[in-house]
Amino acid sequence: MCEPDPEADTMPEDDLESLPGVGPATADKLTESGFESYQAIAVASPGEMSNTADVGESTAADIINAARDAADIGGFETGATVLERREKIGKLSWLIPEVDELLGGGIETQSITEVYGEFGAGKSQVTHQMAVNVQLPEEHGGLGGSCIFIDSEDTFRPERIDDMIRGLDDEIIADVLERREIEGSPGDEETMNDLLDSFLDHIHVAKAFNSNHQILLAEKAKELARDNEEAEFPVRLLCVDSLTAHFRAEYVGRGELAERQQKLNKHLHDLMRIGDLYNTAVLVTNQVASNPDSYFGDPTQPIGGNILGHTSTFRMYLRKSKGDKRIVKLVDAPNLADGEAVMRVQDGGLKPE
Repeated sequence: MCEPDPEADTMPEDDLESLPGVGPATADKLTESGFESYQAIAVASPGEMSNTADVGESTAADIINAARDAADIGGFETGATVLERREKIGKLSWLIPEVDELLGGGIETQSITEVYGEFGAGKSQVTHQMAVNVQLPEEHGGLGGSCIFIDSEDTFRPERIDDMIRGLDDEIIADVLERREIEGSPGDEETMNDLLDSFLDHIHVAKAFNSNHQILLAEKAKELARDNEEAEFPVRLLCVDSLTAHFRAEYVGRGELAERQQKLNKHLHDLMRIGDLYNTAVLVTNQVASNPDSYFGDPTQPIGGNILGHTSTFRMYLRKSKGDKRIVKLVDAPNLADGEAVMRVQDGGLKPE
């Protein structure tokens, strides 16, 4: 991991003090509350800033307006500019041709991809496999980057990462060994252990103990992505497994639904901001519930309501089939047709049918 730029921590505070009504003390409060840049302030609401940074609402509005001018946020851009920005989007391959074709090449950076399904459908298998695949060179379907893994259900297992590395094609393993300057061959046990250590070094794992902690970890993930922006392995994947478990457990009943959805909405937008700012793919898993009123078709529905449905760019449904076979269904995507693909969950990871 590269050393963080020493100016990265001082620049935002110096800049903030140039905004009207912001002195050293207010700049410190803003920074501590996560408003460490013009852009972070510009997209905040006066009420949100007033509550978290302890400034008056009218003062907060003035600060936000000045930050919008300084950050040049809020204007329109041409479709050509949008196209140019989209050309920087990377595609993270599943290394399963049928699934990659379904997704138009793989999981997109600058987007949220939601994978939902019942217990044992393979959601955590997908997050583990992508934590391996993202580190591969682009010619092998990866993004040459590192992974942040927010673990809310105690699902992360280094042993599973080991299985999936060993399950890669020998040609890919040999190329990665050469690039990482690890001596030995794909079949050598000591070499494979060294390769595992190298992969695990680029997976940053944090266990979320409750929903508030999970929200905090998203903010920490943003700092980690910023600090590693110029590193050899910049953050190219952010996994949250599972996105909704803590929210579902802590906010029970209709009376707490509105508050739950508000917090979930803010959390999703924090994740989306990381994807946009650092060209990172955001992969979240989601739990499901059964709809007892459903007489026809599959009664399984993802939880999180319309907020999650609208915020996720791609929604995928994993369904169990015979043995190790899984059905991958693309439920929603802005530019792709719905469809299904088949994969297998095996000892060596996710494999084609």
